[in-house]
Amino acid sequence: MVNAALDVFSTPRIADERRTDGSLLLRSEEDLGPYAPSMAQLFRAGSQSHPDRTLAADRDGESWRTLTWGEARASADALAQALLDHGLGPHRPLMVLSGNSIEHLLLTLAAHTAGVPVVPVSVAYSLMSRDHERIRELVRLTQPGAVFADDGDAYRLALAATRPYVPVRIVARGYADGALLLEDLLLTEPTGAVDVAVAALGPDSVAKILFTSGSTGYPKGVINTHRMLCSNQQALGRIWPFLHTEPPVLVDWLPWSHTFGGNHNLNQVIAYDGTLYIDDGKPAPHLFGRTIDALRSMPPTVYYNVPAGYALLAPRLEQDREFAATFFSRLRFMFYAAAALPQDLWDRLRAVAADVADHDVPLTASWGTTETAPGATSAHFHSARCGCIGVPLPGVILKLVPDADKYEIRLSGPNITPGYHANEEATAAAFDEEGFYRTGDAVRLVDEGRPSQGLMFAGRLAEDFKLATGTWVHVGMLRTELLSRARVLTDAVIAGHDREFAAALAWVNQVEARGLCGEDADVPFDHPALRSFLADALRELNDGAGSARRIDRLLLLSEPPEIDAGEITDKGYINQRRVLELRADQVARLYETPCPANVIVPDPA
Repeated sequence: MVNAALDVFSTPRIADERRTDGSLLLRSEEDLGPYAPSMAQLFRAGSQSHPDRTLAADRDGESWRTLTWGEARASADALAQALLDHGLGPHRPLMVLSGNSIEHLLLTLAAHTAGVPVVPVSVAYSLMSRDHERIRELVRLTQPGAVFADDGDAYRLALAATRPYVPVRIVARGYADGALLLEDLLLTEPTGAVDVAVAALGPDSVAKILFTSGSTGYPKGVINTHRMLCSNQQALGRIWPFLHTEPPVLVDWLPWSHTFGGNHNLNQVIAYDGTLYIDDGKPAPHLFGRTIDALRSMPPTVYYNVPAGYALLAPRLEQDREFAATFFSRLRFMFYAAAALPQDLWDRLRAVAADVADHDVPLTASWGTTETAPGATSAHFHSARCGCIGVPLPGVILKLVPDADKYEIRLSGPNITPGYHANEEATAAAFDEEGFYRTGDAVRLVDEGRPSQGLMFAGRLAEDFKLATGTWVHVGMLRTELLSRARVLTDAVIAGHDREFAAALAWVNQVEARGLCGEDADVPFDHPALRSFLADALRELNDGAGSARRIDRLLLLSEPPEIDAGEITDKGYINQRRVLELRADQVARLYETPCPANVIVPDPA
């Protein structure tokens, strides 16, 4: 039973300083307080205080396979000794090729314990690549002492690609020529060397090298120190005080190769003595049923997802009130990040929560990057509206630098990366003359006169473009408005650089389309009801809008965005630049004269 009297959020107290150059500094007046020197210390403290509590579970078919905190501690110590025995250390990291699993977790905890940086790599590089050149590139850059994949058969080619460079390969099951079996390494007897390694850890020790998703460029290896990770979790406990008395229970699919799943969510479970149920579904129609099954069997206390996931979840909650009652039964809040949430989706989620739950379930958001560990801001107040990313976390200083009618957001604090692995040029370019990290993200103030009311995310500065008329188009805002009007769209990219008007390429959410058109099977793109609905949505979007806020043509795409091609990240958001590059022929079709028959234009009403 949820204690409804216990407030979810602490009250923000924000100080602001306006400078003569037009920039604005924002910081929280909430003291960050002391934080642990390493994730290893946090994990070891939890394993001592509640060894019998479930730390993690993943699914073996339809049942959950569980791991207690005490079991995790014993296994992590054994594996830490094995890593040290095979020569791994601060300069010889552990690379992980496979996805979220108990085995992946144990090796991550072992690496933290042994002072070995972890390099988790997107599974797309292993399972979807034809030549595995990206893996070879990452191996050459990081020089790991060992590489792990849970299934030697499934990851055989990826493991083979590391052979000339990595001395040790580890698998949990299956066959990989010359690989060590994880079950054998688990038999290693820990020695005093493990305790020595833990004692040597400090806030500046490298915990991970995380490769960015490349939303506007190519991935870089972001150095993640224990200071970054531990201070970030300390800040979350300050804004969400219930974490100290209610250990979080997560049901989560977000990949550990990215900062949202691997730092924000997994580390929250470790820092606040919680339990993580590893969801083997994803926000894709053919896999989302697994997510629903997981949420039915184990309702979370906090729920994290990306907008693409909520777009699939909302109709399930609306159509199945028994499932909705289970989902909301002990939920403290719903949380989204990684991309903007359309207003229509916000309204639907809030409505079903109000209708079904017996307590308030806020829908909240934060903002951050791989370089910020990831939390930098949070909308930890009940009045936050859709698109608000909140105010700075304790310990973080935001510098808002004017850029046309927006601000670029820059920041400093203990959660900020020291730089990029083996890339001095990129590191130097990432910080301004005062040492603030340049994010390249744009924001607006909710209220220019009251900065404490929070920030509205306004997209990536690098994604915005000018029309041929010289008018700026703010891509993030226009994309979100389109998706709010046209709820049958899963996602979209905006085109129009140096063109006379803005147009869009988009993908259809077939669950929503079938409901709209009254069909049992996938709806064809020439279905009259679908085309009419989208034409109406464009007309409503464009009504009274200037050229920068209009979308004059829309083309539906049958081929989904490709992770391996860099069009979409594991977190589920679209790489705008990459899609436009790879689909230049579809972009050209949007601007043909006369307008092609398969291109949708606004209904003239």
